[in-house]
Amino acid sequence: MEIKPIAHIRTEFPEKFGIPRQSGLAKSLRGQIIFEQEYRNPDALRGLEDFSHIWLIWEFSANRSTSSWQPVVRPPRLGGNSHMGVFATRSPFRPNPLGLSVVKIDSIEMSSPHGPVINVCGADLMDGTPIYDIKPYIKYADSRPEAVCGYVDQLEERSLKVVFPSELSERISDTSVIPALMETLRLDPRPSYHDDPSRIYGLSFAGYNVKFHVTDKVMTVIDVQPLQHSSI
Repeated sequence: MEIKPIAHIRTEFPEKFGIPRQSGLAKSLRGQIIFEQEYRNPDALRGLEDFSHIWLIWEFSANRSTSSWQPVVRPPRLGGNSHMGVFATRSPFRPNPLGLSVVKIDSIEMSSPHGPVINVCGADLMDGTPIYDIKPYIKYADSRPEAVCGYVDQLEERSLKVVFPSELSERISDTSVIPALMETLRLDPRPSYHDDPSRIYGLSFAGYNVKFHVTDKVMTVIDVQPLQHSSI
């Protein structure tokens, strides 16, 4: 079977670092699903306006340089030292580099300059990620509250207090992206095995490089500068 992208998504993340670990964790994150030319037919979206959420099937396109897959991986959320079978994880390093995400439909533009565009919230995808299929989320079939989730059930979702000085947040001209940035920072984008309070990290987001450090579960933003080459 040969598949090809039907669309690409635009998001505020030009790089992998900082993207939430799962969709929906940062609900304010915005994205636009822009269809390839041959799929810009409004009839293909008929009835989608009656759904609140959709499944996206997409490619881990930033991993294309990976030459081979590994049957065992080390999930970062387990500290990077525990080994798990790749099919017991959501690692991007898979035999077929496909991802699956649920996102919320914010609005659907049927007659934009790019044809039909789906505006979504909560996407965990890098800017430019290829989308291979879109399916409606169906609550009675897709929701399983009784599900057992292995080692994931034993993990505590990390959340940080974020100190973002006003003189730095004011450097971001589009203030509408700040809530999504704050949600992203609270999720702690660092690998779970990093705990060096002297280390300074840089997150590329919405055309800016946001620098921060973390001490005792408190993240402090120390600089905000425009990116030299932003894809946003």
